[in-house]
Amino acid sequence: MTDRRALLDRLPVSPRFWRSPLRGTWLTSVLGVVLLAGVPLLFVTGLLSYAAYNPGLSPLNDKTPDKGLLGFYLFSWPTDPHWLYRVTQGVHVTLGVTLIPVLLAKLWSVIPRFFALPPVRSAAQALDRLSLLFLVGGGLFTFLTGVLNVQLDYVFPGSFYRLHFYGAWVFFGAFAAHAALKIPRTVRAFREHGGPLTYIRATSSVAPAPHDDLAAPDPAPPTLSRRGLAALVGGSSLLLLLTTAGQSVGGPLRRTALFAPHGGGDPGGGPNGFQINKPAALAGVTAARTGEAWQLVVTGPGGQVRLSRQDLLAMPQHTAALPIACVEGWSTEDQHWRGVRLRDLAALVGYEPEDAPDVLVESLQLHGSFRRAALRHNQVRDPRSLLALQVNGADLSPDHGYPARVIVPAAPGVLNTKWVARLTFGRVL
Repeated sequence: MTDRRALLDRLPVSPRFWRSPLRGTWLTSVLGVVLLAGVPLLFVTGLLSYAAYNPGLSPLNDKTPDKGLLGFYLFSWPTDPHWLYRVTQGVHVTLGVTLIPVLLAKLWSVIPRFFALPPVRSAAQALDRLSLLFLVGGGLFTFLTGVLNVQLDYVFPGSFYRLHFYGAWVFFGAFAAHAALKIPRTVRAFREHGGPLTYIRATSSVAPAPHDDLAAPDPAPPTLSRRGLAALVGGSSLLLLLTTAGQSVGGPLRRTALFAPHGGGDPGGGPNGFQINKPAALAGVTAARTGEAWQLVVTGPGGQVRLSRQDLLAMPQHTAALPIACVEGWSTEDQHWRGVRLRDLAALVGYEPEDAPDVLVESLQLHGSFRRAALRHNQVRDPRSLLALQVNGADLSPDHGYPARVIVPAAPGVLNTKWVARLTFGRVL
């Protein structure tokens, strides 16, 4: 019997297998409070990113066509302030990366519960374990796909947008249910032992409460203090923050964005010396397709107009100071774009500028998504929305969209289409 007991204690199903003196409801509650503050903000900024793509302009901009009720959005994406997407998506990506150590520490703190026997003792416990299954699976999936997207590793078995969208809903739904179940326990833990700061100041071994099923019944000698654990988790999050945030903040901090392949680093000098996502060669855009034979085709109810680059340069030119901000979280500082207003191009094919409608934008690029994208009428009518021909006083470089690209305030970078070939006003299909 003793040998059988000793053998059982070597298996994860035995509470005595888990001997860290740091585990307990108190630790789990502290980590849970951090996630409770961060995850809702992460989810809301993700929904804002979804809205910024104008998914109502379906099917072009909508990468989740079977979303049903989950695809609600409450407003058309505005053009003011012009840095809106830069901030919301920068917060989304930076916060998501920064929370990874907290999420992993939270999983470590509750891992004994995954092996507890019997699997189900009551209806409440069954609901708890089911929420944990979706919480852990959805959380790991959502964070993993997000990190891979930031690193531009598109190894997904399908569209990143669709996978990340549904993963986020599963994760947040389970998170909300789990939080509702655990908030009373968290409050009780803080009443018994104190809040997060008290936890950090406490010694490594604190006598667990009788109802604390996460505490080790036979704890091993501590190898790390509570303060050390807090420093490890907090320091890891701080390191990820410092190596990610610079891609959105810009300025001198951009050099610290080691975690962001396109948002940090040195993009070179000169007027076109700022970040890009996809170069012309990777998009399949060659000099032969953008040379003197290139023409922009503008279509509307008033007919079709073909414009060379020289024709566009002969039209009234306007300037707008706007950033580029991408879904991966990186963005540029304001660049000074110069070109023809989109609403003036709409006027060429039968619309009054103030009544310019939605527009379908088609690119010369051969590879990748959003070769065709749509912009809403409020974006087209904004006087800062341009078909840009120059940037920072020089012609666009091939990698920045020569001979012409769209630039719209507050829009995701992927909707600021490069290498524009055709504009169709009044319909998106």
